[in-house]
Amino acid sequence: MLNIKQMTKSYDGVKNACDHIDLDIESGDIFGFIGHNGAGKTTLLKSIAGIIDFNEGEIKVNGISIKESPIEVKKIIAYIPDNPDVYESLTGIQYLEFIADVFEVPQEKRRELVEKYTTMFEMSDVLHNPISTYSHGMKQKIVVISALIHEPKLMILDEPFVGLDPKASFLLKEVFKEMVSKGSAIFFSTHVLEVVEKLCNKVAIIKQGSIVANGNTVDIISNESLEEIFMEIEKES
Repeated sequence: MLNIKQMTKSYDGVKNACDHIDLDIESGDIFGFIGHNGAGKTTLLKSIAGIIDFNEGEIKVNGISIKESPIEVKKIIAYIPDNPDVYESLTGIQYLEFIADVFEVPQEKRRELVEKYTTMFEMSDVLHNPISTYSHGMKQKIVVISALIHEPKLMILDEPFVGLDPKASFLLKEVFKEMVSKGSAIFFSTHVLEVVEKLCNKVAIIKQGSIVANGNTVDIISNESLEEIFMEIEKES
């Protein structure tokens, strides 16, 4: 589903924010991506989403190159940044209709999915209110819903659980499981290591722009906790 080969990105031409990264994420994967602040997580996620360019290597989604065919890739992915910006002058339903229009979601399908996810995340009662009146958590929910209504093959998220209450976090995890059961893939960064341990079948750790651990979560953890593994890696020079 997602194939990253030797991806390298430098902002200043001297230091690589991402340094020859190789990653493969398959359909059905819930893939956790962890690392300290400034390690290169967001740079990689934005590069996959086609928000920023990269200097070397290749990123393909479902066999399509983000460099050669960015529009085609963006049609089948969803990206949620760590601090999502939304058009606050719109109401919730206007925003969802706008996103559905962009992705050309058929009317019957969008109505079905908007109802499903707004009910699930308890947003139905505020859909006709301006987004400017929403709390941070409500804005996060409306962005999540907007990402789900075109049924992406790959969902990319940067710290997706920040701002969500415990119930919404639980529901989002359940949505992830439903998506991958249908053949999609989830790739997300987080500092909440317990979530990765319990939810993700695969994990990668990035340090100073390089992948230092990558594989099945159970194999990487072995008899330790992910927190212990992470701290051991951080101590290494």
